[in-house]
Amino acid sequence: MGKKKVISERDIKEEMVYPSENDVLGIVEKLLGYDRVLVRCQDGHTRVCRIRGKMKRRTWIREGDVVLVSPWDFQYETRGDIFWRYTQGQVDQLRKEGILKIE
Repeated sequence: MGKKKVISERDIKEEMVYPSENDVLGIVEKLLGYDRVLVRCQDGHTRVCRIRGKMKRRTWIREGDVVLVSPWDFQYETRGDIFWRYTQGQVDQLRKEGILKIE
């Protein structure tokens, strides 16, 4: 059995998930512990978001990652759920298409 080939995140080909009318792109500013994350969203709000349970077990989220946030119906400007993390290649694609406007 040989060594496992390490693939750069930039080279991974995954399906592209685009934000719907209710979803917002954001950048992770700070990890708050457990499943809470502080996210600066593209609509100008800073939200305390929780990581969905299914995603919490499969994906690592770090500061500076671009994520897709679904704001809650109530507390719309302060709370939300993270349900997708973009890879670096996907972030480059979003910037090229003009969908991601924040740095």
